[in-house]
Amino acid sequence: MKAVLALGSNLGERFQTLQGAIDTLFDAPGLEFVKVSPVYETDPVGGPGGQEPYLNAVVVAETELPPRTLLERALGVENAYGRVREERWGPRTLDIDLIVVGEDTCDDAELTLPHPRAHERAFVLVPWSVIDPEATVPGRGRIADLLAGLDRRGVRLREDLKLQRPD
Repeated sequence: MKAVLALGSNLGERFQTLQGAIDTLFDAPGLEFVKVSPVYETDPVGGPGGQEPYLNAVVVAETELPPRTLLERALGVENAYGRVREERWGPRTLDIDLIVVGEDTCDDAELTLPHPRAHERAFVLVPWSVIDPEATVPGRGRIADLLAGLDRRGVRLREDLKLQRPD
């Protein structure tokens, strides 16, 4: 099944962290790389003021792993890159969100699928639309339609930064 993961970083060596996260996510079996989006620099959304801009990208993969296993892997990669959870939507070295995993739905304290705010976040939908223009957010609709109602001004393409396939 298709899995879509959104990556973001606004602390430290942001680009190197995103590339390292991709390499680490796909270093173990069960997740097959399909595509990675261009990199976008984005204004922080929510959280405390004064944060630095984020670098964001979206990765599409194929997997047979259950969503909770993917979540555990993502959290492990975040921890490996120094993720500290001090305040909600605060600055971070690395954030990895599961956006969709096949058509699976889940709504509990640990995991919500599809991601509960992906449909309203241009920093997720813009990069995702580039690599999978016909994609949908289950229960919300086509990402192209969702993007039509969003403000994209805080999402800027970084043509100078290109993420690579995992090693």
